[in-house]
Amino acid sequence: MQPVEMYTSPLCGFCHAAKRLLNKKGVSFSEINVLANPNRKQEMIQRANGGRTVPQIFIGGTHVGGCDDLYALEQSGKLDPLLSA
Repeated sequence: MQPVEMYTSPLCGFCHAAKRLLNKKGVSFSEINVLANPNRKQEMIQRANGGRTVPQIFIGGTHVGGCDDLYALEQSGKLDPLLSA
């Protein structure tokens, strides 16, 4: 299973939705709270090629994008292969 990292904020509904999907699939992930660790937000923006909104999700070395992107991968059947690559 590929490592999953997610930059989040506790007030973000999209972050909660992305975490729900990953939890439902039994996928463990590391969460980086950019509200509690504001110095990590610049790291997120750099890694996400300028993406400033949360969540920003990374699976292995792949930047997935946000919550809608994660759900689109799930709907298209591409999330499981990416997780197990």
